[in-house]
Amino acid sequence: MKGYGLFLKMFVGLSFLAMIIINMLAVLLPINGISTGAVSDAYPNLFAPAGITFSIWSVIYLFLGAYTLYYIGFFHSPGEQLSKENQDQIALLFSASSLVNIAWIFAWQYRIIPLSVVLMVVLLLLLIKINCMIRSSAKSRREDYLIRIPFNIYFGWITIATIANFTVLFISLGWDGFSLASQLWMVAVLILGTAIGVVTAFFLKSISYTLVLIWAYLGILYKHLDASGFFGCYPIVIFAVSIALVVFVIEVTYLWIKSDRRTIIKTNNTDR
Repeated sequence: MKGYGLFLKMFVGLSFLAMIIINMLAVLLPINGISTGAVSDAYPNLFAPAGITFSIWSVIYLFLGAYTLYYIGFFHSPGEQLSKENQDQIALLFSASSLVNIAWIFAWQYRIIPLSVVLMVVLLLLLIKINCMIRSSAKSRREDYLIRIPFNIYFGWITIATIANFTVLFISLGWDGFSLASQLWMVAVLILGTAIGVVTAFFLKSISYTLVLIWAYLGILYKHLDASGFFGCYPIVIFAVSIALVVFVIEVTYLWIKSDRRTIIKTNNTDR
């Protein structure tokens, strides 16, 4: 078992490192002679956020890097509550997600859009499983910061990325949306994304998940307002995004108040 534990730690570290390297090469080389953003731009749609929005990947990698170091053996403390069995299961799922992420990059760079959607859905399902496991397990404060929050953030962005990937798929297939105006479909997609986000955030009791959705929707709003984007051509979309942002902010406020109350109650019980 000790040998398996060492192997799993190495596998987690190497798969995470490989994911970082491949994602960097997709931008720097770039893979197949086209950057990740350029592939996205080849399928123009109303859901794609402004380019700056994708800088969130640096935040995601930073938090996932902290989790990886934690799992390998750094930052540990005597007060850990998450069982080793659960930690190993989460680590294995995370390694699988890293490999799927790598496969997605190649499918995307080579414009195999249907395959990229399948891989994105697999990645989403892996993150759903990870986040459900974390939610149902007791956690110390340290584990909250180094396990729960990193995967909540990652899950939040992949939720948005999955919707975006499906949007690109429909465009690549030449689907006309049953002849309905593109802005009406965009409003429907925004409502769907908001509903999924609100329900998921309440289920996870996660502020960090919702903050990622706010960042993504702000990116969409910015692109629709900016002169280099749609420059206000779709007011109904701007209105829908704005309403969604208000809903997310209300949810964050509610979750923060509930979280603060739970902390106070827990502290009072400890003092007794």
